[in-house]
Amino acid sequence: MTAMIIRILVGAVVIGIIWFGLRRIWSDWTKQFRAEDAAIRERDLEERKRPDVITLERAKDGTFRPPGSEDR
Repeated sequence: MTAMIIRILVGAVVIGIIWFGLRRIWSDWTKQFRAEDAAIRERDLEERKRPDVITLERAKDGTFRPPGSEDR
């Protein structure tokens, strides 16, 4: 009887260690992805401030063109 209880406890401890390890890996990955997304967003915002970058607008026909250009 006690051997069975010990096996159950050991199994529960092993499963708990695996579970917490997987949670740690998942949280580390999601933190890294969020940091990379924030860096990409910051880079894009800085790039938009450059004078040689223009913002295209959708024309009536659905084509993106620079602002002020005539629709064809």
